[in-house]
Amino acid sequence: MTGRHSATPAQSIPTGAHVNQWRHIIRRTVIAALAIVASFSAAGLAAAATPTAHGSACARPSGPNAVRCTALVRDLVRRQVATTPQGYGPAQLRAAYGLTSLSLTNPTTTQTVGIVDAFSDPHLASDVAAYRQHFGLPACTTSTKCLRIVGQTGSAQLPDANAAWGLETTLDAEMVSAICPRCRIVVVEANSATYGDLGTAENEAVALGARVVTNSWGGSDTRLDATYDAHYFNHPGVAIVASTGDSGYAAGPIYPSTSPNVIAVGGTTLTAAVGTARGYGESAWSGGGSGCSAYEPMPAWQATVPSIASTCGKRRAVADVSAVADPATGVAVYDTYGYAGWYPGMIGGTSVAAPIVAGVYALGGHGAGAGVTGAAGLYTAANTAVPANSANSPLFDVISGANGSCPTLLACTAATGWDGPSGLGSPSGITGF
Repeated sequence: MTGRHSATPAQSIPTGAHVNQWRHIIRRTVIAALAIVASFSAAGLAAAATPTAHGSACARPSGPNAVRCTALVRDLVRRQVATTPQGYGPAQLRAAYGLTSLSLTNPTTTQTVGIVDAFSDPHLASDVAAYRQHFGLPACTTSTKCLRIVGQTGSAQLPDANAAWGLETTLDAEMVSAICPRCRIVVVEANSATYGDLGTAENEAVALGARVVTNSWGGSDTRLDATYDAHYFNHPGVAIVASTGDSGYAAGPIYPSTSPNVIAVGGTTLTAAVGTARGYGESAWSGGGSGCSAYEPMPAWQATVPSIASTCGKRRAVADVSAVADPATGVAVYDTYGYAGWYPGMIGGTSVAAPIVAGVYALGGHGAGAGVTGAAGLYTAANTAVPANSANSPLFDVISGANGSCPTLLACTAATGWDGPSGLGSPSGITGF
């Protein structure tokens, strides 16, 4: 046979000038191999640096009367561990919303904020304590009754534990702590993620003394909304806030944020803005919910705003107000039930915005019996003669960003004054609350 396989051993060993030739070949091969390895390494580093996609912390609703929480988390994050907080902490949030001089002094500990969520988190009390201790906030424990955790009828018997909803409840309690560290907190845990059980918990939170109640969950806008309004959200004098959702304009508004008895809280992207008077910039977050209810009537306090009436006609429009929700500019959360302590990344969603706004309402005096049903007082404050975004303005007017495309521009695009994604704007101190 002929060809390369017929070479004798003596012929296969290069000598003399052939040695140098083989050296050159080997050197070029090694350099090429190293280049390939380097290119794969660089690609791997680039992939690792790409932000991981965010998804809902809670499962999709399993029935027509079921809801989901509105917290957004990074996919596959349970495989990671963080040793330090990632995202905004209390001092940054208070600075961003003009609350630095208020949060540690107002109000007294008689102020109570209710948190309504589904299922139970066995680590809630200890996780909230760790969060508050890390950021230098005053202690708020179950032993002093500053923090109360009860079932949906007020009993000590709690529902089944659930890590996803547990993260939501922990997030809510830590955001209220961040904004109003001297408030009392009552957490009412519903037996299931249905309107009936969560509504029962809502009534119990008010019965236990909450004058501000936050709801970081929602479901479809349906014909049953008016019934739920009457049974669960009819609490004059109580500021009830609810998330508008995390799926943008296209998904449509969610209940209970569409209730005329509720303050609908949309989402923003909050970024540091060095050199500005505020120190932060804010735009409408692309994921925040907005739109016009198909069933709920427009409340009188919205009908006075021409841009709202022209956007939604005679139907309830959301949002009313907004706060940070973009997970890319999210908050730090400490959770040891579903995770390993500090959440390895930033948490977002209008689940962040709702308890922040609830904390602002508490600072504004609802615990002393002040305030009005729904968002009427917010609209009254926004209609004052004070120029938007001035030093004395009750709100930061969010004028850039969008959460989708829509037939009526204001329903999905931020603009001067009211718009769907950000409502009237974000908190600027407590004047509007």
